[in-house]
Amino acid sequence: MSYLLPHLTSGWAVDHAILSEEDKVVLIRFGHDWDPACMQMDEVLYGIADKVKLFCSIFLVDISEVPDFNTMYELYDPTTVMFFFRNKHIMIDLGTGNNNKINWAFNNKQEMIDIVETVYRGARKGRGLVISPKDYSTKYKY
Repeated sequence: MSYLLPHLTSGWAVDHAILSEEDKVVLIRFGHDWDPACMQMDEVLYGIADKVKLFCSIFLVDISEVPDFNTMYELYDPTTVMFFFRNKHIMIDLGTGNNNKINWAFNNKQEMIDIVETVYRGARKGRGLVISPKDYSTKYKY
């Protein structure tokens, strides 16, 4: 489903997407289009794109095609999702210890909608760090 979402093919395009959006959260998925985890995440993002279009713009970036941000944002995972609002990186506390990004693939569209909505509401209030509606720490997995 990655071909149905807009791709950013240069560092300038990524910067422009982040800078030009005034009233929406910019969600950027960094990764490879051929990676199975990215394919799963792209499926979820495509499924929610129409529901969140009023308050979120979704873009995809191939990290081998645009390596400009790999060291800056530590993009070493198969899939990475980051949020920006008015040229500011919005961090999200998911209970995992890494507040900068989401580095796993979701399979539940409603959870992703909830996270995007939480990021939007917190960012509108001027918060740089928002708390996730669900705790994703491993203590609940076993």
